Amino acid sequence: MSETTVVGIGADGWAGLPETSRAAVSAAEVIFGSTRQLDLLPDSDAERVAWPSPMLPALPRLLAEHEGRRITVLASGDPMFYGVGSTLVRVLGAGRVRVLPHPSSVSLACARLGWPLEETEIVSAVGRPLEVLNAVLAPGRRVLVLSADATTPAKVEGLLAGRGFRADVTILERLGAPDERIGPPHPDVDPLNIVAVHCLEGAALPLTPGLPDDAYEHDGQLTKREIRAVTLARLAPRPGEILWDVGAGAGSIGIEWMRAHRSCQAVAVERDPERAERIRANAAALGVPGLEIVEGAAPAALEFLETPDAIFVGGGVTVPGMVDACWNALRPGGRLVVNAVTVESEREVTGHQARLGGDLTRIAVSRAAPVGGFTGWRTMMPVTQWTVTR
Repeated sequence: MSETTVVGIGADGWAGLPETSRAAVSAAEVIFGSTRQLDLLPDSDAERVAWPSPMLPALPRLLAEHEGRRITVLASGDPMFYGVGSTLVRVLGAGRVRVLPHPSSVSLACARLGWPLEETEIVSAVGRPLEVLNAVLAPGRRVLVLSADATTPAKVEGLLAGRGFRADVTILERLGAPDERIGPPHPDVDPLNIVAVHCLEGAALPLTPGLPDDAYEHDGQLTKREIRAVTLARLAPRPGEILWDVGAGAGSIGIEWMRAHRSCQAVAVERDPERAERIRANAAALGVPGLEIVEGAAPAALEFLETPDAIFVGGGVTVPGMVDACWNALRPGGRLVVNAVTVESEREVTGHQARLGGDLTRIAVSRAAPVGGFTGWRTMMPVTQWTVTR
């Protein structure tokens, strides 16, 4: 099988390519890339194929059509950093892809700004919701936003204003090109740009589980912060794992699962359409717009979901077949956590615990509140929590 070579190219085009990369481009029979990238190359006999939009669905077909020919793919900067190189390795396998990187736009931006790369947050708005920026905003943090187009800088400024953050914003355009430009926001932004955000002041949320209850829009169906912190500890999110949040309410468990690590994924299952919309708004506001939301009643709504590593049942435990459906869906080693607040749901939980094992914990929380001119304790409804590993 033929090897595909991926060549990283910067805004300086052919002039900025090392000899190895030039040789790969010159030897190619077919060159894939964006129209902008292809226009950076000198004339040659190679067939040039501009990526269609969307690219990903067409990729296997395009590669199959040119199987057996010497293929070179152009990528912006480092092909393995939010680039087509990673996609090609996933589609073809690492053994069939040769990658020749170029300094990434992020490396160039940090060099121009004097920012340590290892201390800089990177957020991509290319094909992703900009709301992911909400997860990393905090006073003193430095963030680079990889722009989708010329409109991204204004959208970043709008998001910062909406969150009440004061920040120094710098636009870096056409980095590496002879006409590169670095400066404050302005109306005539080049589509090839990065937005640098140095956060100065603003209200940042903690990274630990148990966000304040008022961080969420809800109608009362919310796992309260103390219970939520314990629940997340028992669910034990790990990088790359998938959670089902069944009977999601305001979506708090799935949201905080995803905030634990950028590679954590979650599915919020909620039958009420209004609550589903609130979950969507909460996820965006808290920096995890990638939370998948399934509108439907469990357990039927669980049938075609990707196999989870952990499941939380916050509502509907008394629905016939709910616990068995969740238990059977788990991977080996997967965790099931069920919170019960009513006598009926507690009865279900204790019955399943007797059959499947696991731990039972009773959680009671009291909060101080005004009582006339004094302060007293108001006790929330106790929660019986069942945790079991498959």
